[in-house]
Amino acid sequence: MSVAVRFAPSPTGLLHVGNVRLALVNWLFARKAGGNFLLRLDDTDEERSKPEYAEGIERDLTWLGLTWDRFARESDRYGRYDEVAAALKAAGRLYPCYETPEELNLKRASLVSQGRPPIYDRAALRLNDADRARLESEGRKPHWRFRLEHAPVEWTDLVRGPVHFEGSALSDPVLIREDGRPLYTLTSVVDDADLAITHVIRGEDHVANTAVQIQIFQAVGGAVPVFAHLPLLTDAAGQGLSKRLGSLSVASLREEEGIEPMALASLLAKLGTSDAIEPRLTLDELVAEFEIAKVSRATPKFDPEELLRLNARILHLLPFERVAGELAALGLAEADAAFWEAVRPNLSRVAEARDWWAVTHAPVAPVADDPAFLAEAAALLPEEPWDLSTWGAWTGAVKAKTGRKGKDLFLPLRRALTGRDHGPELKNLLPLIGRSRARKRLAGETA
Repeated sequence: MSVAVRFAPSPTGLLHVGNVRLALVNWLFARKAGGNFLLRLDDTDEERSKPEYAEGIERDLTWLGLTWDRFARESDRYGRYDEVAAALKAAGRLYPCYETPEELNLKRASLVSQGRPPIYDRAALRLNDADRARLESEGRKPHWRFRLEHAPVEWTDLVRGPVHFEGSALSDPVLIREDGRPLYTLTSVVDDADLAITHVIRGEDHVANTAVQIQIFQAVGGAVPVFAHLPLLTDAAGQGLSKRLGSLSVASLREEEGIEPMALASLLAKLGTSDAIEPRLTLDELVAEFEIAKVSRATPKFDPEELLRLNARILHLLPFERVAGELAALGLAEADAAFWEAVRPNLSRVAEARDWWAVTHAPVAPVADDPAFLAEAAALLPEEPWDLSTWGAWTGAVKAKTGRKGKDLFLPLRRALTGRDHGPELKNLLPLIGRSRARKRLAGETA
């Protein structure tokens, strides 16, 4: 059977780096196995699900290059969930419960105070038809719980290894709310079964859910997939991430921080694995290196500073063709490969190229600390055309004429030509600045 995985976010907020790490791992797993990747929007939480968040999910994945082979939306499948719920009711696996939230809270608090696990006591199973009729006459509407078998639940997790739960230690989960809407624990299983998902790769916060859902898979007649539960990503301080809080959202990294998609992918693909974090320019490289067995159980931390360093390293490797669109979007449609290759070693974000475009193509107020020396240098400027050898030939002539060398030679020239103390190599910038502009700046003129 072909490998099939899914990324199933709820469109209730912005995707953060922890969400996208799970999407990336699923995508890499599918591509490595020659399988398919399903994007499924788990949007049955109608109060919090928003179209703009759904659009944001697709935009973020597309930006990263995580294209999907199939698409599904849970809100399109309510009829199917009703069918499965009816079958489970007929089989005696779904039973109605009438406790209010307040009553359930009291039960849980009482069990916890006794040092016992807060497992539902199945009081609703002891109700007879008359009891249920009386409760409903009082205006109570039932929620529906799945009756678990009190038998061991075991699976071999691709990350955690052998996992064992005692069925008697699990609480019968609510699958249908009082208003009739299905909850995630049911819809996820029905979708995975119907859409032939072979591997479920998700966060370790779902381990207990998996023990419950395996029994639901068995009850609905679906093939139980292989599971892998990854440690959850935290921020650099060890705090958890949240869509609702906008923690390290992909949108902010892209739009506000100017991060390249392959910088984020290169980092997230290796966090929590035994591989070194190195810049990669294509997802194909990450696919070739991917093995889920490399994922450890240690908690990985996401450090934005590490991402920025990796972003710079990737920019230093990117050819002009890969950034031409970004440069055009920045208003640098006239930028060419020569400009990009001249400035990229000094960039940590593509947007910083605007500063160097201004240095090479717009008026700059020079720093003319030593006018006499700069005048001598200007007199030695060679005629155009200029190329990458011009800087060496010119500074060699200036050195021979003035006797200056090292910092005393190069820094005054840099400050006059660029108005700055540091920057890209001047052998690359000088041909872009041009003779006319260079001569004026050496004379102390803004040019």
